[in-house]
Amino acid sequence: MTTAVDLPSWRDTETRKAIEAFVASVVDGPDAVPIAERIAVFDNDGTLWSEKPMPTQLHYVVEQWRVAAEKNPELAERQPYLAAVTNDFGWLSTAIDKHYDGDDSDLHVILQALVGLTDGVSVEDYARSVEEFYRTAKHPILERPYANAVYQPMVELLRYLEHHGFTCYIVSGGERDFMRPMTQSNYGIPPERVVGSAYGLTWDADDATVRYSPALAFFDDGPEKPLRIWSRIGRRPLFAGGNSNGDTAMLDFARRGSRQGFALLVHHDDPTRGDTPYDAGAEAALASAEDSGYTVVSVRDDWDTIFAASEAAETV
Repeated sequence: MTTAVDLPSWRDTETRKAIEAFVASVVDGPDAVPIAERIAVFDNDGTLWSEKPMPTQLHYVVEQWRVAAEKNPELAERQPYLAAVTNDFGWLSTAIDKHYDGDDSDLHVILQALVGLTDGVSVEDYARSVEEFYRTAKHPILERPYANAVYQPMVELLRYLEHHGFTCYIVSGGERDFMRPMTQSNYGIPPERVVGSAYGLTWDADDATVRYSPALAFFDDGPEKPLRIWSRIGRRPLFAGGNSNGDTAMLDFARRGSRQGFALLVHHDDPTRGDTPYDAGAEAALASAEDSGYTVVSVRDDWDTIFAASEAAETV
């Protein structure tokens, strides 16, 4: 993980200049902001690391769905188990894209199968299972450990903001406890600064253990993101980064405060350097970017390097 406090993987474009100018205005001059109020929030999948052909957590649960279908072949006749046993990443990816386009029919199918996997599991056992997945799993397209699917320019941006007094948080539709085992090593973000979707929790007094219940407590996407930011952080962010329609409420929350913040929208438009190009699930955000005051990051034009150095995998 880089320790640079500048932005070496960012090309000298108007996007980089806009970031630097905003940060300079926050740090110095008549509109300088107290350090305690310098809050930055970032989506995870598609913003800090690759999310295609499917978000990383789906890869994790697909393996468990496959095992469940092997034990009960009747499950393999319906989704999402059918996608798991046939390696139909397309169905899973399309389900996420449909959600960002306002159609949650397939997402509900996924969530229903998802919560059953952790019912009654202790939070410690789940964390160990996730840690093992991160040690062994590889990105299905890049064929490298997930730590090597991290966007190097975004890690540099995290360090750059921290160097200038910002406290950075991850605010994701991904499940909170699935992200926590890897955020410190991949992004330098400790688990207490991870905000995400959450399974319900119960207290088992018999063995003094916190366990998961068979329900989703909340899905941290769209309008839910500003609510979770406020409930967890208690401040309006000054800087926000996302990549999809599900991030626009968070971007607006940062952008439209009494002190106008900075909203960064990552656009995956590079077909040549290993990052899957796509607009699906981000069409509305991209179409409204100019009117909304979002600064669009072109992966093709603004990033000189895309992925984190290979040695990052050794730290997971």
